[in-house]
Order: sequence, then C-alpha cells, then structure tokens
Amino acid sequence: MLGALLFLAAGVPAAMPAGEPTPVLVRTVERGEILSGSDFETVRVPVAVSRGALTPGEAAGQEAVRRIVAGAPVRSGDVASARLVRRGDNVTIAIVSGALRITSPGRALADAGRGEPVRVISLATNRTLEGVVAAAGEVRILAP
Repeated sequence: MLGALLFLAAGVPAAMPAGEPTPVLVRTVERGEILSGSDFETVRVPVAVSRGALTPGEAAGQEAVRRIVAGAPVRSGDVASARLVRRGDNVTIAIVSGALRITSPGRALADAGRGEPVRVISLATNRTLEGVVAAAGEVRILAP
C-alpha cells in the first residue's frame, strides 16, 4: 500500500482505464441544435460504445435529430444536415438558366438542407415546383 502511494506521489500517472479514445459530447444537445467542434471532448469508453462514433469534424455543422445526452458519442443516425428551409417558411424561388436568373416569392412544403430536393409553392402563380435548397431561404430551380 505504501509502495503504491509513493508510486503515485512520484508523479507517475495512473494507468488509463481500458477502452478506446472516443469523442463524446460535453453538454446535452437538444433536437434541432447545430453541433460544433467545441461540443466534444475525447474520453476512453468501451470499444462497443465507440463503434460508429463520428469525429467532431464530421459532426460539426450537423443538426441533432433527437436529444443527445452529455457524455454520449454522436453517431450518423443522431444527426442530419442542417435544415436551411423549414416547412411553411417563406423562401425565394430562383429559376436559373445560364446567366439569366428570375426570382419569385414562395413557401416551402417541407424541411430541407443544402443540396437537398424540396417542393415549394410559388406565391405568384400558386403552382407547386420542385427545386434544390441553395442557401438559407433560397430554393433554386434549373430551367431546361
């Protein structure tokens, strides 16, 4: 016992617990929150828990699809690309053909992230169109 105390007092670090170094959340993240690299710390967890864990770089900028508690690793099913357009939001519909760009007001019929398809209704013509989210509040439609 005295030998172990002297060993620790000499500045020799204690043995690391068995497990895999894995990034886990430092705080509880609620559904809809956007993750950042500062939300993570690396700790040793059992190998079974570390399987499928995303790195902070992979999870940064993603939106939580459910509540994730502090100390848990983040997996691909826990996050989705950040939603730039939400159902019912007013959006700008941009029809693009080469250098020509025509815009019109519209309303999103579903949630979508950058590069994802979304249906919108044009408020000018009351027609339903399909486009791709280009930016926050902007849906781009490519003209033939």
